[in-house]
Amino acid sequence: MTFRFRSAITQPAAALNFAVLAVAVLAATPSVTQAYPITPQQRETANQVAAKGVPLSELAENAPDTYTVKRGDTLWHISGMFLKSPWRWPELWGMNLDQIHNPHLIYPGQLLVLEKIDGMARLKIGNTVGGAGDTVKLSPSIRSESSESAAISSIPMNLIGPFLTDAMIFDENELAKAPRIVAGEEGHVLLGRGNTAYVLGDLGNTRSWQIFREPKPLVDPDTKQILGYEARFVGSADRKQDGEARPGAQSGGLNVPATFVITGNREDAQVGDRLAPATVRDFAPFVPHAPANPIDGKVVSLYGDAMSAGSNQIVSLNRGARDGLERGTVLALWHEGAVTHDKSVQKGALIKLPDERIGSVFVFRVFDRMAYGLVIDTTQPTLPGDRISQP
Repeated sequence: MTFRFRSAITQPAAALNFAVLAVAVLAATPSVTQAYPITPQQRETANQVAAKGVPLSELAENAPDTYTVKRGDTLWHISGMFLKSPWRWPELWGMNLDQIHNPHLIYPGQLLVLEKIDGMARLKIGNTVGGAGDTVKLSPSIRSESSESAAISSIPMNLIGPFLTDAMIFDENELAKAPRIVAGEEGHVLLGRGNTAYVLGDLGNTRSWQIFREPKPLVDPDTKQILGYEARFVGSADRKQDGEARPGAQSGGLNVPATFVITGNREDAQVGDRLAPATVRDFAPFVPHAPANPIDGKVVSLYGDAMSAGSNQIVSLNRGARDGLERGTVLALWHEGAVTHDKSVQKGALIKLPDERIGSVFVFRVFDRMAYGLVIDTTQPTLPGDRISQP
C-alpha cells in the first residue's frame, strides 16, 4: 500500500522580499537541511540588507539597548523585544553571511547590543570589558561559539515537537485500507506500552509504524471541498514477527497476522486502529519569515477537541506547499468583521465592520494543500474560518 502524505517544502519565488531573501541565503548553508537556489546577485543583495539593518521606526517601543540571552529564550521572543514585527529579525541582526552557518546559534549568556547608526538599527554580540557594567565591546558579527545543541530555538520546541510527526494529514482516506489491529494478546481490548498487538494488512518491509484512529475529513471553509484527512494519533508500534497467508489444509486457509509490540502511547490502542509507516521527525532549524508571496486563506480546524484556540495551540490551514507555504512562515490571524446595522440612525442600513487582527500563526508542518501552525501572540481565541494573510 502506498501512503500519499508528505511534508513538502517549496523553493522561494524570485521576488523574495529582503527579509525572506536573507533567510533563504542562510537556509542554503550546510548546517540546514533545506536547499534553495540562490544566485550570486541574490546573495549580494542579502549581504547588503543584513549589513544595513532596519529603520529605527521598526523598533519596538521599549526596545532595550542591551539584552543578555537567558535559558528558555526563543528567537521569536528576543526579536519581539526589539522589533514591532519579529519575523523581520534577519534585517536586524547585521549578520556576516560568510561566517554564520546557522541563524539560531546564539546562546544563553551572550550579550546582545542594539546599535543605532544613521537612522538604522542592528543587533550584535557584545562583551563587557573591565567588569560588569563597564565598556561594551562589539563583535563584528553574530558567531557560533558553542555546541549547536545549546543554541536557543525560534519558538518553544516543546510545544510543537510531538506534532512534527504525530499530527498527520493524509491526501486521501488511505487509512480505510491501511493495516489494522485485529486482536490483542490474551484477548486484551486496550493495549498499552509493551503489549502485543496482532495486525493484518500489507506491511511491506516497514518495521516501525504509527497507530491512528478515526480519520476526519478537513473541509475548506470557502470551497467546501475535502482538502485531506486528519487522523487521531494513538501511539507507535514495531513489527516483531511477520504474518503469513497459508491457504490449504495445513492451516485451514486461515491468515496468520503479524506480531507487533506497542512502543509508545498517547492513549491506549485498540482493535480496529489503523497503522501508517512512521515518519522521520524533522528537527531542522525553523527560520521565522514572511511568505514570499501574498497569502489569503482560512483556519480549517483546531487540533484535538478544543472549541477555540488561544496562544500556543495548533490549527490547520487551507493553504500548503502548492500555495508557497514552508516551515517557518509567519502569517497574520484575523477575525472577520461582523455584519451589523448602522446604529447611529433608526433602521440603519447594513454595514460590515473591518476585519480585526487577533494574532499570528507560525507554520511548522506543511503538506501539499494544507499546513499546521502554532498560534502565537493572540489577543482573542482563534476559531475555524478565521482568515490568514501575510503579516
